[in-house]
Amino acid sequence: MQDHKRNSNVGHRAKAPAWLALLAICAGFLVNQAYSAGTEVEARAIKQFLIGSDQTQFGPLEFSGGLEMVGTSPNFGAISGIDFIEGQTRFVAVADTGFWIRGTINREDNNAPAGLSDISIEEITGKTGAVIDEKWQADAEGIIVAGQQFIVSFERAHRIASYKESADAAPKLLSEFAPPVPLYELRNNRGFEGIAIAPSTSNLEGSLVGISEKSLDKNRNIMGFVKSKTAQSFEFSVARKDEFDITDLAFLPNGNLIILERRFNVSDGIGMRLRHIKSEDIEPTATVDGPIILEADFLYQIDNMEGLAITADPDGTPRLTLVSDDNHSLLQRNLLLEFRLTGGIR
Repeated sequence: MQDHKRNSNVGHRAKAPAWLALLAICAGFLVNQAYSAGTEVEARAIKQFLIGSDQTQFGPLEFSGGLEMVGTSPNFGAISGIDFIEGQTRFVAVADTGFWIRGTINREDNNAPAGLSDISIEEITGKTGAVIDEKWQADAEGIIVAGQQFIVSFERAHRIASYKESADAAPKLLSEFAPPVPLYELRNNRGFEGIAIAPSTSNLEGSLVGISEKSLDKNRNIMGFVKSKTAQSFEFSVARKDEFDITDLAFLPNGNLIILERRFNVSDGIGMRLRHIKSEDIEPTATVDGPIILEADFLYQIDNMEGLAITADPDGTPRLTLVSDDNHSLLQRNLLLEFRLTGGIR
């Protein structure tokens, strides 16, 4: 999540040089928060991941398709996390402006995304059921669906919160707790951007795993935690490489981890990559690392990529769904990109 204010003007996003996108993130304007019972979303299909090329295979990943999305509500956008409520259609997302965004991904016969429908937008509420008015308290960054609950990570006011799903109203806060790390070590705007629950195939089965965006340990690697229901919580780190920060994570069906990383700076411009981490390497005080399975820059259809969810296609192939945070800037775009993990990774 970038430290900025919001722009309430939402329209078609034109491609712009990386330095202009960076300027937009740093400069932005204020968005007026309001309840939206529903909104229409216009979606343009993205058929090419590498601009001007029909290439579909990128290392172990096969590009399945994508969407560029524009909503009629000024509160649609700024998506920082996403997960699926059921199958690969109904989804729930959080915006770092303090909103829930729920809806349906319409799919083609080959399962590629075709559009969005049934979109609802509600403001995130706090302990009393009232809307969280202060931006620094409603900075939602990561989300996972756990049965009938939505678990959300917040930064600035660093916490993990559990909400009860509701089909016809905003999800209701059930409980919240501080991440099991020394809070003084967390940067104000670089907290736990990504959280996930380890599947039964992982040695961390059932544990809540969180990784910060850019809160660094004494060796300047990125801080993470594991909170187990049956064992003591512990800290670990992810090796920091280059100028990339971590914006989300999700577990593969085999129990290993994929982390989403994002770069924004003047010299290198915009960048996105995915890294594969073996679950068995995550243990107390460990610094974990793994191969980069995808890396892209402004030559590809990317933006400020912040959210990652992993599902499985009917044939069992893992499907990675990525979304971007447009910061409500006219120079950025709301993107949804999907890849199938068709190749083996070690």
